[in-house]
Amino acid sequence: MPAPAATLRQFIAALTPRRLLLMVALVVVISALISPIFLTSYVGLVWRLLLIATLVLMAFTAAGLWPVPGVPRWVSQIVAVVLAVPLATLLLYMGLVGGEWARFTGNPGLVRGFIVITMLVLAIAPLLALGVLYRERDAQARHQQLEFALEKSQLERQALDAQLKLLHAQIEPHFLFNTLANVQALVESGSPQAAPVLRSLIAYLRAAMPRLDDAQATLGHEAALARAYLELMHMRMPDRLRFTIDIAPELAALRFPAMALLTLVENAVRHGIDPAEQGGTIEVRAWLAQGRANASVSDTGAGLRETAEPGTGLANLRARLQAFYGAGAQLELSEVRPHGVCATIRFDPPGPVA
Repeated sequence: MPAPAATLRQFIAALTPRRLLLMVALVVVISALISPIFLTSYVGLVWRLLLIATLVLMAFTAAGLWPVPGVPRWVSQIVAVVLAVPLATLLLYMGLVGGEWARFTGNPGLVRGFIVITMLVLAIAPLLALGVLYRERDAQARHQQLEFALEKSQLERQALDAQLKLLHAQIEPHFLFNTLANVQALVESGSPQAAPVLRSLIAYLRAAMPRLDDAQATLGHEAALARAYLELMHMRMPDRLRFTIDIAPELAALRFPAMALLTLVENAVRHGIDPAEQGGTIEVRAWLAQGRANASVSDTGAGLRETAEPGTGLANLRARLQAFYGAGAQLELSEVRPHGVCATIRFDPPGPVA
């Protein structure tokens, strides 16, 4: 059971200024309508009805806070109003006669006034109470809808975070094992480039590992990691790989999925440059066009027809882009003539671009 002090505070809080003002307005209007049939002055009639209405409102509020066990709250409140009307009216008239019952019953005018006011208030008060209860129920329903929508949004966000973490967990080993496989191939072939490449790989991983799961990664940071990776690959095949990176300055600070560019660059090396006898050039670009941000990785390697199935990398990247930017994000693959592939990410910037 709530503490008496807390319940009293709830009772006072329930007597909102809006309810009190509505009560006063109704009393003023009703008094004006019935004033011609009463000998009492208009002001006196207003005070009488105001006292009755206040007591009825207090009974309605109290019944809402202390409903009868086993009885719906709204039923308790309506019954409280019906019982409070004649009692409040009788209390008023007994006050007018100083508490003398004989004086009250012996005055036909007072008895008639008691009956008229009681019947009038009984006709109006329950209807008003039902209206208030309906508005309260409607407000509670809207509140529950808002709570449900908020809870649904939170659950969707938690599911989205879990999906992003899962995709990160799939991509990071994919990237690392492919890179280590390149180093292994150099070691097994006895290439003199093996030691420098391994040193570069260690330096690269030391710089890149803190950012692999960076929720605040930017396009500029991802371009820097792509450059470090391409420099590493260039050491492995200096005569077969060339690359350029051109990121529009206004897009450098844009939030971007961690390792998204690396995924495209790695695919370009693995499926474009490696299979091509003459190697090729990889071009990394980012620009703004018609309000949409674009980031592309193109190569002049083996091309789409000769390219092997890239596996989980691009599938995961598409899912991450949808989760990161929404349904409007796209990953498109196109052919570069005379041979090669261009992978382009298109998305709406999450904020204004300077």
